[in-house]
Amino acid sequence: MTSLRSLTALIVEPQSGMRANLHNMLNLCGITKIDHAVSSGTAIRPLKNKSYDLILCEYDLGDGQDGQQLLEDLRHNKLIPLWTVFIIVTAERVYEKVVSAAELAPTDYILKPFTADTLLDRIGKAIEKRTAFLPVYHLMEHGNLHEAIEICQVGEEKYRRYATDFMRLRAELHVILGEAEAAEAIYQALLATKVVAWARLGLAKTLFMQQKFGEAEMLLKTLVEENSKYMDAYDWLAKTHVAIDQLPEAKEVLAGAVAISPHAVRRLRKLGEVALETGDVETAEKSFQKVVAKAKYSEFRDPEDHVRLIRTLVKKGDTQQASTVIRDMEKSLNNIDKTPACRAFSSALVQTELGNAEQAAQDLAVAVAACRQTDGISNDMKMELAKNCLHHNLDEGASEVMRDVMSNAADETALAKAMKVFEQAGRRELAEKVAKESRKQVVELVSSGAEKAKQGDFEGAVALMTAAVRKLPENPQVVFNAAVAVLKYLENVGWDNQRGEQVRGYIESARRLDPNNPRLAPLGELYQAIQKKYGIKPPSIS
Repeated sequence: MTSLRSLTALIVEPQSGMRANLHNMLNLCGITKIDHAVSSGTAIRPLKNKSYDLILCEYDLGDGQDGQQLLEDLRHNKLIPLWTVFIIVTAERVYEKVVSAAELAPTDYILKPFTADTLLDRIGKAIEKRTAFLPVYHLMEHGNLHEAIEICQVGEEKYRRYATDFMRLRAELHVILGEAEAAEAIYQALLATKVVAWARLGLAKTLFMQQKFGEAEMLLKTLVEENSKYMDAYDWLAKTHVAIDQLPEAKEVLAGAVAISPHAVRRLRKLGEVALETGDVETAEKSFQKVVAKAKYSEFRDPEDHVRLIRTLVKKGDTQQASTVIRDMEKSLNNIDKTPACRAFSSALVQTELGNAEQAAQDLAVAVAACRQTDGISNDMKMELAKNCLHHNLDEGASEVMRDVMSNAADETALAKAMKVFEQAGRRELAEKVAKESRKQVVELVSSGAEKAKQGDFEGAVALMTAAVRKLPENPQVVFNAAVAVLKYLENVGWDNQRGEQVRGYIESARRLDPNNPRLAPLGELYQAIQKKYGIKPPSIS
């Protein structure tokens, strides 16, 4: 067995006695570099600056967020690397509930009570498997996905006991790259040898990517019927219904999933959004209330959740409760950059419902100005803000906000949705004008960055395109050209670790936004060539 002495570990456990017990067990396993956290919040803070080989986390954290939710927050916000071993410690009485409803599985579960020998065995097996996958994880962390696929194929032959796991990861890499047909072939090969739910789900994802929505829907319905607690299947079935404009069906699927697994904030939020769009105010209100309540315990709170609840309450006519939620937002989220824009827009919604048009218009103007100065406000909120500006004849404010939304549209579907805001207000001509201005804005941004690089001002080009991505993070053209700007900087100025991480993130985003872009492969190859030029290797891991 691989020596565990060099491993670093984090124990997340609220009870001091159990914390000490786990610490002693890890010592007996040979692990001595150990940090402690007593809650999800105190765990996240060090993880923003430090990575661990092993996280041993109690399921019942007692602070409103359980170990499973913490894991999902950490993965979703990319606070732990792929190679971190995450083990959830749980009591036997809740084990079935925890495992069956887990959307994102940890490395392992361990049932209390257990001995140091049991813990040593579990950690040893997890580290042994991690060692086999480390070369792939390194390549993935550095954005070298095609090379990672090749190493997966090597791993299938070298480590026969992990062959299925390597095939699964290889298929997932093809999905990330937008290579749906290649991923589909792997999932079909896996299903030819044995029927596994995750392979059928993967196959459904590839069908969705190829816009074969009917086939995807049938497969996902079968998955849900056969395993009523397979939460990922519910999410993709709902996503498929939304894609073919079957919102009532999507709401029903999400409601069923929430009934089984009521703690997943992102799913609750989606249920609220779909319910509100279908006019089911009661379900929307309940969902958003739960989102706001549960997010209270997360380090990743978003004032837009308060706005969603306020919109629902206003639609219901409950301005008194909406005002209470605004006060809670001001009090509990006053340190977040987005809060001023969210507060002003929320106030405008309440004032409009109360018939105070003049005050509503003033609040909308404040919200527009706050959006101008704040990054990270979602396109959905901006579109709602623009709708209300148009309602109050604030064409200039609506145009300013929607210019950014259109510039930030990921594809034609997103652009059509933005155009619809104006069209529903009877302002087709304004929609066309703003769309033209948004296209011009993007062209000018990209051209300015390219011109700076051409003149040898590589740092200036990076600064300009970095600001452009902050403003338009969903525009594939902007993100792609930001990656180009950073690569030219690295190629001509020299390697910089921070810039290296920055460009890797841009390449990942470009793949997500436009996976079929034929220029992505040369972009990735240039990144790898620059790494080799400067002798850059993945960081060593214990």
